[in-house]
Amino acid sequence: MKNLLTMTAMALCLASAATAQEKTEFRVAWSIYVGWMPWGYLEESGIMDKWADQYGIDVEIVQINDYVESINQYTAGAFDGVTATNMDTLSIPSGGGVDTTALIVGDYSNGNDAVIIKGDGDLASLAGKPVNLVELSVSHYLLARALDSVGLAERDLAGVINTSDADMIAAFAADDVEAVVTWNPLVSSILEDPAATKLFDSADIPGEIVDLMVVNTETLEANPDFGKALAGAWYEVMGLMAAGDEEVLTAMAEASGTDLAGYQAQLASTEMFFDPADAVAFTSGAELPATMVNVAEFLFDKGILGEGAPSADFVGVEYPDGSITGDESNVTFRFDTTYMQMAADGAL
Repeated sequence: MKNLLTMTAMALCLASAATAQEKTEFRVAWSIYVGWMPWGYLEESGIMDKWADQYGIDVEIVQINDYVESINQYTAGAFDGVTATNMDTLSIPSGGGVDTTALIVGDYSNGNDAVIIKGDGDLASLAGKPVNLVELSVSHYLLARALDSVGLAERDLAGVINTSDADMIAAFAADDVEAVVTWNPLVSSILEDPAATKLFDSADIPGEIVDLMVVNTETLEANPDFGKALAGAWYEVMGLMAAGDEEVLTAMAEASGTDLAGYQAQLASTEMFFDPADAVAFTSGAELPATMVNVAEFLFDKGILGEGAPSADFVGVEYPDGSITGDESNVTFRFDTTYMQMAADGAL
């Protein structure tokens, strides 16, 4: 991770001039997750093209099968935006010095991320066992919160084994794997195994794992139509989903490897902000800064808040009211409700 951040800093020196310029072509990346399936649908359905054309730009939405790799590529300047959680945004691009804005707060996980053990057991039975997860991601954070709830810590495990989300289902089937932490649709697939037992999920820590579309701040500031097109397209699809459009939902289900019923089950454990006004209210709420402070402390404890971070306050995070947690002189993560509010006001 430290090597990545060093390389990112070097890449920024080369890319900063380009990202700050006005342009007409943009690329955003996304990966498979129940709350991010709309991005794939936007591309395939032509809705993104429609909104981009309205603003005289082109937006390409690219699926990356490895979640962390998608964020790494955004951080290195290959994309103008990426789907990411609040924690992974803080640790990778923002911690690496890439000024990043949460353009769309899409949902928070309310059961979609889970700690799963093979066989019977409870959280206490994780002691002495290895756990497979995407190391230093929200899965790692969820595990830490789960262990803490029963007075355990990571040192009480036999270790954590870094496993790509693309390999997680196969890993659980392996004889030597005893427990995993992952997210949907992988959780649903793994729980189909009769030997799988869910011990803890994100519904136990509601509002802490937040799913975003983040974009490069300099690019957004130089190209506000980019933000308008993304927000307009996103909330058009949110309206279709809220209305229960089965054709739309089925397309997303199939793209994520399940059927309509399976996808609806995943949505049931996702607090989707179909109404942009609800997203604005959540992003402007008092709970978000407190959550981000907790996340920063977790990242600092793991040594991944940024190269040479002296404290958990290393990265400044700015909120819609202008308040900041962390270092006010190093603000590289911004929650901005501007474009969500425009959608709520019908101003796109």
